[in-house]
Amino acid sequence: MSSGHLDDNRIAYAMQQTRVLYVPDRRIDTFGDTRFRFSLVSELMDTVGCCRVRTGFVEAHRPRILRPADLRSIETEGFRKDVARIFEWLAQHGAKLQPLLNYGFQFVRSSVEEELVHEPVRVVEDRVVSEALHSGDPLRAVIAGVDDDWEVSLLRFMLEMIQKSHEINVFDFKRRGLL
Repeated sequence: MSSGHLDDNRIAYAMQQTRVLYVPDRRIDTFGDTRFRFSLVSELMDTVGCCRVRTGFVEAHRPRILRPADLRSIETEGFRKDVARIFEWLAQHGAKLQPLLNYGFQFVRSSVEEELVHEPVRVVEDRVVSEALHSGDPLRAVIAGVDDDWEVSLLRFMLEMIQKSHEINVFDFKRRGLL
């Protein structure tokens, strides 16, 4: 668990250091919910040759109830309370969050398990990517992130998936006559 307040410097560092090592074949569904199984590998800063592998699920939910524009928000469930600051930070740094706000996304993190591995981080990353590749799971993702602020790394992954899904989602809306 992370210690301390999630300030702008910590968010910036985690955003910069996060790398998606294995991208899921599937994208975020236009008209439904999407549940990715993630593995997040992070190097421990205070122990040489040791890293942490967290596995679990992260979901993107469309709103169940449409709300007026002034009440729309991005919600997080299962995350530490101050992780939603990432969206404020992104807006301050020029991110185009309007599509997210228009939908009123909810991100849910669940079933997280973690394991300490006493091997170099690159060896562990390669092994976890290989496992994902051979799993055949189209919703599997592998992320390299920051240990203390790993939830920022996880949300960055979700934001990348939303961006990659955007063109497909616009096509789906047009195909159904909604745009």
